[in-house]
Amino acid sequence: MRSCVALLLAVVGCGGALDAGWDDPGLLPVDHRNPVVLCNDGAYDNWQGEYALLLTSTGTLSLAGIVISTSPVWSKLDDNMAGWQAMVAAARKAGLKNIPDPMVSTGRNLVRPSDGKIDSTVSNPSEGATFIVEKSKELSHPYRPLVVVTGGRLTDVADAYLLDRTVADRIVVVASLGSTSKDGGAMGVPNGEMDTWADVIVAQRLRYVQVSAFYDETTDLPTSLQLPSNPFTSWMLAKQTQVFNNLQAADQVAVVAVAIPAFVSAVSRVVQRGTDSNNIPTLALDANGPIWLVSQINGALATARLWQMLLDPTTFASP
Repeated sequence: MRSCVALLLAVVGCGGALDAGWDDPGLLPVDHRNPVVLCNDGAYDNWQGEYALLLTSTGTLSLAGIVISTSPVWSKLDDNMAGWQAMVAAARKAGLKNIPDPMVSTGRNLVRPSDGKIDSTVSNPSEGATFIVEKSKELSHPYRPLVVVTGGRLTDVADAYLLDRTVADRIVVVASLGSTSKDGGAMGVPNGEMDTWADVIVAQRLRYVQVSAFYDETTDLPTSLQLPSNPFTSWMLAKQTQVFNNLQAADQVAVVAVAIPAFVSAVSRVVQRGTDSNNIPTLALDANGPIWLVSQINGALATARLWQMLLDPTTFASP
């Protein structure tokens, strides 16, 4: 097992010290020192939850909550919640620590008002939005805002703003979402196409980081990796064929971007201006733009960290 990690470390150029440089300032306005709320839908198409729970238990992240909603693909809220509950239960049985219970959020997509003004938008209000507002009051500091990491639609985050405009001073949104282009990018597939009016609200009213760079998820858990036997690794092994069927929607890139600053290797500043022919909000390059757009990442570094956590005998303590 140790030789597997050593080999991957050599590939990513970290030598024998994987922790080296992790505390250095990265390219984003937030990092692993910020409290985090995770928002997603289904539990089976990517490794976002597993990364978050492992990083939290090993002391890299402080996970303050998990908000579960729906999407067109993952439309059954009860099934989504059951999946996340099973993941959390497996983590706790394997000895992972500081794992919060997931909670449901039933918020519907936000509707663009007839006058086209953001502040005329009617709030749901959703359970997730209320939770974000309250957690931001509890945990945010001017120098260390709450980070809302998303791997689905931005409905709950936008709705949090509609509930309490002052939340804009207390949170930063980091989303696995959209795409990049030579002129900037777009807030579309993956995840952004599901609630485009929420996209506009987040991009124009909140501090926003869009991670639009992805990597091959099949490298995260190859069949050759000899995992220790416990309920959490059993959960991951049972899930891996479903993850492999959905390589693009690698929602974990957002949580890894927060947890490991060196994971992000290129960022542009952009501003949200207009929409394309499919009503997808577009992002234009602007040196003074308020949005951070991540266009390049080091996927091998994320994989190396995952392997290290899974193979470290101290990760899975006695429950």
